[in-house]
Amino acid sequence: MKLRWSQLGGQMGIGLGLLGLLLVFLGWNGAASYDRVPAQFPYLISGGIAGLSLVVLGAALLIVQNARRDRAALQQTVAELRVAVERLASAGAAPANGGAGGVLAGVDVPGMVVAGTTSYHRPSCRLLEGRGVLPTMPAGQAEGQGLSPCRICDAGDDTLPVAEPVEAGGSRRRRR
Repeated sequence: MKLRWSQLGGQMGIGLGLLGLLLVFLGWNGAASYDRVPAQFPYLISGGIAGLSLVVLGAALLIVQNARRDRAALQQTVAELRVAVERLASAGAAPANGGAGGVLAGVDVPGMVVAGTTSYHRPSCRLLEGRGVLPTMPAGQAEGQGLSPCRICDAGDDTLPVAEPVEAGGSRRRRR
């Protein structure tokens, strides 16, 4: 039953538009039967203006009905997106790299790197600060995918000491 009420606005819009066109036709037909202009005015006023008003009202009903339908579709899409985002959030920081794991940005794990689009980084790289939990992979796997080491953190040089996590003051210290 709800479906029928939701379509009523569109159906009424079409009906009023057709009724308005019928009134315009009857007004024109009545005015055409008289040669004198003063005798044509009643037909023009009753048929023409009233018919035109009904056509405009019908068009307005159609526009409102389409806006309601579009809003309902948008609300349904937003609800589906909300469910998908909640599902992703509940999954947590699931690794996107085939199960290699994830690490909090700023905490180095020996032999593990964070893959970017063109290069790979140490998890302590300053370019990754504030990114939360990031997926990691072995450095060899990153090189196998054609990624180059980051120029900032020099992720490809295993002889460099591993950096400590960022302290509260924001400075970094290297282990020696």
